[in-house]
Amino acid sequence: MLVAAACCPCPPLLVPEVASGAAGELAGLRAACMDAVGVLAAARPEVLVVVGPAEQAGRGPHPQGARGSFRGFGVDLAVRLGPADGAEPEPGERELPPSLAVGAWLLERAEWNGTPVEGLGVGEPLPAERCAEVGREVAAGARRVALLVMGDGSARRTRKAPGYHDELADGFDAAAARAAAAADSVALAALDAELAVDLQTAGRACWQVAAGAGENAGLRGALLYDEAPYGVGYFVATWS
Repeated sequence: MLVAAACCPCPPLLVPEVASGAAGELAGLRAACMDAVGVLAAARPEVLVVVGPAEQAGRGPHPQGARGSFRGFGVDLAVRLGPADGAEPEPGERELPPSLAVGAWLLERAEWNGTPVEGLGVGEPLPAERCAEVGREVAAGARRVALLVMGDGSARRTRKAPGYHDELADGFDAAAARAAAAADSVALAALDAELAVDLQTAGRACWQVAAGAGENAGLRGALLYDEAPYGVGYFVATWS
């Protein structure tokens, strides 16, 4: 059963070494993410599942101790997903997709308490119905499950945004943040997948996985951050 969830954005710029001279610009966002991870720890889950958007090669489950890095962003920084337990990588082991690498970095920074951690890479084209099914499967059973859900809002919030400006972006992001803030699974599940693609939203499918996991969980939501630096929508919300 789902006992807590946190929605956090996953830009590599969240990592100070990647942001370099601009690291201070996202200090408030980092602090909100740390607070959100603290809510997860306080729920005392038996397992934490980190869910994040992924391209084809990174989709599916990633085991505890899986490795990721930010070398693709010009920084020689490696991370692991949860405690490594001294295990060496298996031959051909997949590297974490960037979203899960950011999640792993957050957990390392928060000194995660040792609760087992799993990763799940989700393809953004995944239909809403299937996202909900995946979420239900993750939360099924007697174990206490927490979710760290990584995903960005629209990259078209301003004229200087990566995708330029779209007048629908503000409304879409506001609806997503409002639903997450209220732990409203129905509203999250209703987000328009095609519009999300048009608005270059990198979190829709993962939010809808959370919606499926949170059905009938009776959790209360809180919004810790909701801004659009660099023209990209970032919000942090917790369910507990």
